[in-house]
Amino acid sequence: MSTSAREWVNDFARELGLDAPSDDETAAILALAGSAAHSSERIAAPVACWLAARAGLSASEALGVAQRMVVPDPEAE
Repeated sequence: MSTSAREWVNDFARELGLDAPSDDETAAILALAGSAAHSSERIAAPVACWLAARAGLSASEALGVAQRMVVPDPEAE
């Protein structure tokens, strides 16, 4: 039987002795991962999330840092 992502995260959080992220926190985490992956290589996504956690930042705070790092592409204009 397959487990949904939400179920897996809830179970993982429980194993770590933590509360699972809220829907808003999950959205911010995914936005952070997306920002990292689209600004660099896909591998940056999980590493950026890990670094944010190590720094003690909320997902929203880390997303703000990542968004400030985005350099506009002059060819996109």
